Amino acid sequence: MLIMKLLYFPNNALRIAAKSIKNINDDIKLLGINMLNTMYYYGGIGLAATQVGINKRIIVIDISNKRNNPFIFVNPKIIKFSKSKIESKEGCLSIPEEQYYILRHQKIKIEAFNLLDQQNIELEANNLLSFCIQHEIDHLNGILFIDYLSNLKYQRILSKIKKFNKKLSHSKNKII
Repeated sequence: MLIMKLLYFPNNALRIAAKSIKNINDDIKLLGINMLNTMYYYGGIGLAATQVGINKRIIVIDISNKRNNPFIFVNPKIIKFSKSKIESKEGCLSIPEEQYYILRHQKIKIEAFNLLDQQNIELEANNLLSFCIQHEIDHLNGILFIDYLSNLKYQRILSKIKKFNKKLSHSKNKII
């Protein structure tokens, strides 16, 4: 089991749009499993490859209480979404200890390659699963959930992180 190193905001690599995966091979399967293990280790419900410094369109998700219903989606794409939006309280492994309400589509339909079942799928998702998929696909497009916040809140987060990193500047645990 490999636990991958997370990237933390404001690392510029989080802003790079991921590239489509053309060849699904054993390396991609191993990447998906390692990402899943990393997500579980850090206590998340979703993780995008860009959050671990990998420029590929792959996400992992598990919103189940027992952590036993994972998804590994390659090249996920939203093909349909509801007009109705609701607020979703979101956090992010790449922006620890910050949670904010974000307006998201309540229902979506995606197409992706399901790595666990080894097949192309279309999946309809609503509520938490929908929000999580939207959040992770945003990561693949270089978008962070804090980009939906007001400029004032965004600047406050940036300031907090800079202060935190200053305190850790002599530590190997620096998050940038």
